[in-house]
Amino acid sequence: MQINWFTVIAQILNFLVLVWLLKRYLYKPILKAIDDREKKIAAELKDADTKKAEAKKEQDEFKQKNDDFDKQKTDLVNKAIADANNERQKLIEAAKTDATALKAKLDAATKEELENMKGEIAKKTQEEVFAIARKALTDIASVSMEEQSVHLFIKCFNELKEEEKKKFIDSFHSKSAPVVIRTAFDLPANLQDEIKKAVNALVGTEAQFEFKTAPELISGIELTANGYKLAWTISEYLNSMQKSLSDILKIKPEDEKKAAPEVK
Repeated sequence: MQINWFTVIAQILNFLVLVWLLKRYLYKPILKAIDDREKKIAAELKDADTKKAEAKKEQDEFKQKNDDFDKQKTDLVNKAIADANNERQKLIEAAKTDATALKAKLDAATKEELENMKGEIAKKTQEEVFAIARKALTDIASVSMEEQSVHLFIKCFNELKEEEKKKFIDSFHSKSAPVVIRTAFDLPANLQDEIKKAVNALVGTEAQFEFKTAPELISGIELTANGYKLAWTISEYLNSMQKSLSDILKIKPEDEKKAAPEVK
């Protein structure tokens, strides 16, 4: 078999031309397309990584903000609870203070009411005793009760101790003011003269006198001179009775506490 070299050479040339054509018009575009595809995929992967990193960063920031918000919320709740507890404690203390003040007022009011009651009872008792005593003395006296009061007053005046006499004389001479005589009744002229005579004898001079009627004395006579005071009334004899009545009506502190309502 003979080799046709022209054919062989032609086929070789055809093959080389084919290879060149394939390389130029097929392999290069394919390789370029593959390379572009790889670059595009790489760019997309890089972009995806960037977006993933950004998403992770945003997620971390959101988590941090969420943690900060939770911390702030917890702090605010704790502060609100603390403020509420402080306000509650203040209200409790204020309520205790008000309750203590109210209890003190109630105790004072109860005590005052008891004192007023005791005073009213003592006053009524004294008034009744005065009325009975005056009527009894008037019924049994040979002269009027008024005259007896004056005579007894003059007797007491004349029997003053030296110290009391000195006080009266010093008061009388300390200021030129009249000697005031107060009685529960209008003194007749003869009784006024007896009083003037007794006083003038003690001070050694003619004194000025002023006679006044004072029904609140009930029965008795009172002399005042520049602050000095001398009196005789039935009330002087009944003071001990009034004191005894006050002692009887006196309530012990523990009884007063029982009488006052307890405030809790």
